[in-house]
Amino acid sequence: MKRALCWRSVVVSLLLSTLTLSASPAVAQADDRAVLAGLKEVKVGFDITTGEGKALLNRPNVIDETRQSLIKQGVTPSFVLAFRGPATKLVQTDMSKVKPEDKEAVLKIAEKLKEMSQAPGVHGIEQCSVAIRQQETKAENVLPSVKVVGNSWISLMSYQAKGYAYIQP
Repeated sequence: MKRALCWRSVVVSLLLSTLTLSASPAVAQADDRAVLAGLKEVKVGFDITTGEGKALLNRPNVIDETRQSLIKQGVTPSFVLAFRGPATKLVQTDMSKVKPEDKEAVLKIAEKLKEMSQAPGVHGIEQCSVAIRQQETKAENVLPSVKVVGNSWISLMSYQAKGYAYIQP
């Protein structure tokens, strides 16, 4: 009988510990202090290529959330967003190149990029002219908040040589 009571006590203790941990405010308010310790600035070049509207809209939203989180945690972001490949058709004003199911997302992408182009920590939003040619779009149709560059690989290489990390979301 003593063993049964002792075993039950262990199980109850484990369950209570698990419940306490899962309800802990520290878990609900997770942050990045440990990995950001000692950093004053982070520099990142994002290589964005997805050609599906909803997926592409998610990229700048999460990048912006990351930017805001860094600022709140005392780290200065320096971000460059580089668009190329199929994403090219989704960062332009010519809707004839956009699939019907992506048109609503393209409007939201344009709004988000305009907002981000003026946000602290965003140092560039770029569109590759090689991709413009390959996707059969036109430079004059690229969103006003996006700068056309000669070759986004060269641009991304340059940023990496200047200490920027490379992320392909």
